[in-house]
Amino acid sequence: MKIKNTIAQLACAAALLGACGGEESSTTASTGTQPANATPTAPPRPLRELVGDTFAAVAAPTDIDRDKMLLGRRLFHDTRLSGDGTVSCATCHSMSSGGAEPRATSTGIRGQIGPINSPTVLNAGFNFVQFWDGRAADLLEQAAGPVTNPIEMGAEWPSLLERLRADETYMQSFGASYGESGITQANVLDAIVEYERSLVTPSRFDTWLGGDDAALTEEEQRGLRLFVDTGCTTCHDGRNVGGGSYQRMGLVQSYFERRGGRVTEADLGRFNVTQAEEDRHKFKVPTLRNVELTGPYFHDGSERELAGAVRTMAQVQLGRELADADVSAITAFLRSLTGELPADARLPEAAAPAAGEGAAAPAE
Repeated sequence: MKIKNTIAQLACAAALLGACGGEESSTTASTGTQPANATPTAPPRPLRELVGDTFAAVAAPTDIDRDKMLLGRRLFHDTRLSGDGTVSCATCHSMSSGGAEPRATSTGIRGQIGPINSPTVLNAGFNFVQFWDGRAADLLEQAAGPVTNPIEMGAEWPSLLERLRADETYMQSFGASYGESGITQANVLDAIVEYERSLVTPSRFDTWLGGDDAALTEEEQRGLRLFVDTGCTTCHDGRNVGGGSYQRMGLVQSYFERRGGRVTEADLGRFNVTQAEEDRHKFKVPTLRNVELTGPYFHDGSERELAGAVRTMAQVQLGRELADADVSAITAFLRSLTGELPADARLPEAAAPAAGEGAAAPAE
């Protein structure tokens, strides 16, 4: 991991140097003049050649067990999975907010305010680890965490399972999908994971990756070129346009000084898991898919606007001060990553638990 992170930091520095050189060339080109002894500027590389295999398209999964997925969807939206019956998974992972939440940090049972912003659940199965600090290896470990967390959902499995077993619809659905084992902790989590695995959102960018040049506008393509040239792809690459590595928050400039100086326990990131000094302030790089919908941004939810997030990341991670036009183009590209929710992602009103049996989170 140390070698991988060192390589990533060197790549960031290389991207910074290359990007700074590119800025100078761009400025020279914009004046329409060159020094008399200057070598003619080479034409820009074709965009597809520049992008190469940096990214990979996503497509809706074909191996989803539909019955388990629908069962998991109901559980995901059911407040009976929380200790006081007020919070569901969907409270912090709303389909109307790109699978994230429109709050800086999460609100759990009894109105408790959590320390960190909820990452999107959409396309989360493509992340190499789960949670900002990577403490869960996969979706199964992730799904189990919030249920018993005293600040988040604060439930205890024996009483939770008892509540679910009192619901005849759940009894029938679990019996059909899991046979005699019925409603168990393992089966509840398995069904939720099946639902989460289904939440894949192909976008216009995937269509472009598939060869359709018209899928992105000229401004979006210019933003994609800037995204690559600026060095953003050092961390935001692959199938999830992120989600594949850890990176220090504030690689070139101090993010926390810029924010005001005070550092919280949540700001320590991966260090809280490993206690290794090299992991201080490191976080899982977030996916940028559906980023248009998932504000406020960063682990602390401190930035409400996407353009502001782009500008901040360019400064603290790459040492770049982006022009307004370039920020606008990059954000235009990022909006092309907004995908289409699967048809069964939202919970229909008819699928909610019956009145008096524990209300589900509002249908979205």
